[in-house]
Amino acid sequence: MKRKDTCIYLDYAATTPLDARVFSAMQPYLTIHFGNPGSVHVFGQEALAAIDKSREIIARCLQVEFNEIIFTGSATEANNLAIQGVLEYWMQYKRKSNNIVPRIITTELEHDSVREVCRGLEKKGVEIVYLPLHDNGTVKLEALSEALNDRTILVSVMYANNEIGVIEPVQKVSEIVQRFRNSKSDGIYPLLHTDAVQALQFLDCKPHELGVDLMTLSSHKIYGPKGVGALYAKNQNNNEKNIAPIIYGGGQEWGMRSGTENTSLIVGFAHAFALLEELKQQETIRITELRDYFLKRLQKVFGKSVVLNGSLQNRIPNNLNIAFLNHDATDLIVALDINGVAASYGSACSSRAWKPSPVLNALGLQLKYIRSSIRFSLGRMTKRSDINRTITILKKITSHVRK
Repeated sequence: MKRKDTCIYLDYAATTPLDARVFSAMQPYLTIHFGNPGSVHVFGQEALAAIDKSREIIARCLQVEFNEIIFTGSATEANNLAIQGVLEYWMQYKRKSNNIVPRIITTELEHDSVREVCRGLEKKGVEIVYLPLHDNGTVKLEALSEALNDRTILVSVMYANNEIGVIEPVQKVSEIVQRFRNSKSDGIYPLLHTDAVQALQFLDCKPHELGVDLMTLSSHKIYGPKGVGALYAKNQNNNEKNIAPIIYGGGQEWGMRSGTENTSLIVGFAHAFALLEELKQQETIRITELRDYFLKRLQKVFGKSVVLNGSLQNRIPNNLNIAFLNHDATDLIVALDINGVAASYGSACSSRAWKPSPVLNALGLQLKYIRSSIRFSLGRMTKRSDINRTITILKKITSHVRK
């Protein structure tokens, strides 16, 4: 196995390294300012002030209200809070009859932390509608219009996919949802949620411009620490958020997420967020150029034996999902790792054992394509020399690794 410091890391969609500047900002809250933010003494007040400042930074970057940011332990938890929280609130306060079966509309393209929540709710009697997709992975908007009905309480469509990088037309989804919502007497449901975890690094994620009520964010995908995420939850009438908590206790985070706040992680998240705003434009251009160079080199070297999964034009900059025909993805990933290149199948949150990707399956790809597919994702430390070396290694291992 190669020494890790000489390896090429091409799995930035799974996680990113902690930026040294972020780590420096976090350190005092691990040692000196260690107080519980719920305590009234000076130690607690220092911690609370740091959390308030962090919330202000993120709210300002997103151009939303301070109390619309809810810190969570992960993006997975934020997705759970968005979906289960909307359902719980609706059942407690808005359900008019025990015979009404709520409907949630989503897609097969979602991250496991959305898809599996929906699978679980389906078993409890909630109706889940999975929208069909175009060949490039974007949702069929006409199907959304047809799926909306008076029982629909939530639509959840991710902004950018974690496996194939496809960018969904969230603004157009919002227009359809709002038009339907405005035609109803209550003017509240359905709410619109988007998982913007992969989108945040490259796309404009301001909720008001997107027209979403709920948005999930993650720290460790933007060079911040693991173990912290956030849910943007729009203030409705009288500052109601139309979601109920799914974790109960001391009532932290506006009563939406109980548990002692992890001050250092929250500070790190906000610092990473602020740095991202500074670097986003230049990094988007640089990484797009690198990705396109990578794809052209792959096509030149391997010809028609490599196939890009999903649209190139409608894609976040750092993602390439490639099918290496006549090769097994598991064998290729192991061989790449042995030779010093880190890549992946797709979502790092699913089982380590290979199983057919629901995302690639939803695109209608044949199993031979799915079994051959690898995700390469680029980041701040990726250089052109890394791409060239990866191509050289791929040429070497594909001459030995066959199905």
